[in-house]
Amino acid sequence: MAGADVAGPKQRGGKAWKRPRVAIRIDMTPMVDIAFLLLVFFMVTTVFRLPQAMEINLPPESEVAMELEVGESRLLTLRVIETDELFYNIGSDLPLPLEWDSLRTKLLERKAVVGLDKEGRSRLIVVARVCRKANYESMVNLIDEFNVAKTTRFSLDRYTFADDSVLRLANIPANCMAVVAEAEAAEAMGEVEGTEPEPASGH
Repeated sequence: MAGADVAGPKQRGGKAWKRPRVAIRIDMTPMVDIAFLLLVFFMVTTVFRLPQAMEINLPPESEVAMELEVGESRLLTLRVIETDELFYNIGSDLPLPLEWDSLRTKLLERKAVVGLDKEGRSRLIVVARVCRKANYESMVNLIDEFNVAKTTRFSLDRYTFADDSVLRLANIPANCMAVVAEAEAAEAMGEVEGTEPEPASGH
């Protein structure tokens, strides 16, 4: 039967001899090269998010006001009140509520009703009036839906007291201009309170 001797620590002069420690040196140069290569790769291939801007084509400036007669059936008026609720009316009809999810369908429906002109463009004209106290996102959503539905003839008009009156005729509690007036009055009061009285000049 074969056997083997297991040698213990070597003895030198009656003392155990320890193996000397060997210093390990790792060359980091290849790792640094790989890190820089990856950095350059991601910088070249990464697509940075570009700033998004809304493009609106404005009509040319003219000193002479142009008046065009438009049939009521071609005119779709959209109103957004201070609570971001959307209402629509055809011509001089009373406003009706409209869900935001149904706006695109309504635009396509009206485009099919009014048809196309001689140049192949839709004869539909949309007038949008957004309350100044509504969220800015509401106006952005309107323009986005116009672009998706390819509604090229639209106008962003000013919301006035007359719009509140038209909505109230349809039993819609619209108080946009009242809210705007209160906000402007509060801002004016804040500015007045923030100003310090001028010291009286002595004679």
